[in-house]
Amino acid sequence: MSSPINAPLAARMRPQAIGDYLGQEALLSPGMPLRESLDSGQLHSMIFWGPPGVGKTTLAQLVANCCEARFISISAVLAGVKDIRLAVEEAKTEQRYGRQTVLFIDEVHRFNKAQQDAFLPYVEDGTLIFIGATTENPSFELNNALLSRARVYRLAALGNDALLEILQRALAAEQWSANIDQLQRLVGFADGDARRALNLLEIAIDTAPPATQDSKQLSDDVLDKVLQGQTRRFDKGGDLFYEQISALHKSVRGSSPDGALYWFARMLDGGCEPQYIARRLLRMASEDIGNADPRALRICLDAWDVQDRLGSPEGELALAQAVCYLAAAPKSNAVYSAYNQVRREVATGGSHDVPMHLRNAPTKMMKGQGFGDEYRYAHDEPDAYAAGENYLPEPLKDQVFYQPVNRGLEKKISEKLTYLKNQDKRSPRQRYP
Repeated sequence: MSSPINAPLAARMRPQAIGDYLGQEALLSPGMPLRESLDSGQLHSMIFWGPPGVGKTTLAQLVANCCEARFISISAVLAGVKDIRLAVEEAKTEQRYGRQTVLFIDEVHRFNKAQQDAFLPYVEDGTLIFIGATTENPSFELNNALLSRARVYRLAALGNDALLEILQRALAAEQWSANIDQLQRLVGFADGDARRALNLLEIAIDTAPPATQDSKQLSDDVLDKVLQGQTRRFDKGGDLFYEQISALHKSVRGSSPDGALYWFARMLDGGCEPQYIARRLLRMASEDIGNADPRALRICLDAWDVQDRLGSPEGELALAQAVCYLAAAPKSNAVYSAYNQVRREVATGGSHDVPMHLRNAPTKMMKGQGFGDEYRYAHDEPDAYAAGENYLPEPLKDQVFYQPVNRGLEKKISEKLTYLKNQDKRSPRQRYP
């Protein structure tokens, strides 16, 4: 499994044994199911799910080595059904000699259903052991037939201690040295990704000036240039994207300005478009704050306008202001809940007729048929309210959808609606008694 001398540093530093594999102790500690499987030599099909650079490919190779199985690797980006058939034929040949075959498919989520189905029969009959690697949630990206035949293992982003040890091993292998501050900077910019850490280190070594090359001591100046403009992990459209926007939304809903600001900054740091965040803030203003503080919606619109007018970084401060306001504002999902309830009623409750008193009568014929009869013009009533009137279809006349909470402005709205309902009860003109 050794790599050519001219291979990238990340490839040359792949561990050769399970004991050298770092960062996934939750999977590989003694007694854990995957470790037990490897120690017993009993392989099963599996899917490694995790962010880039955490060792999915390396672990697949080590799994095959532990069981002395043939390792065939293909990438779903480049391969098709033809490549799968060739791998199956190789596996059948190995099977005749009593040897197992591991078919490793990198980025397996990129295979369509037909491609995923192509190797299922051979997983089922034991011709090959399937190991897939994916950065995407398997339950969304892989078909149920494949998921039912493979166990999913979640690989975590590497911790700082694991990354630090990986970098120290690489420096020793390259016969270079670096101080702890430099290594910690690399660890911070690697953001849980070992491949990224090693690539950054390799660039720093390769671009070092001759004087530094002679001393083999990493230079702060070179490191500054290498790390300039680097961003954190942020996979737009992938799991990380949705996890972070979810964290931002939940922080706002939970009234945590600090948490909301953190996830806002993380998304910007990872390259998320500020306009996308602005759209989501508007959603939060309506869904989680609503009429408890109607100003929230206006503040979000103004922040979006500032972002469009000024761009980055000036406009981002206005978005940050909106984030803090939303998090600190009184919360109500009463409008959101009422709207969803009404939508369900409309979708399932049939097409109720508009009550006659609510219909317009633009023609003499329609007026003669009773359209608009007994309609009460609210402005002509006491307090501009037609007490006892009904504005819903008759089958729904007692239905209440909007129920304001006892917070913020909705507390006043609730008091107003309670007052009006009491007027209805006392009215001798109550419709549909």
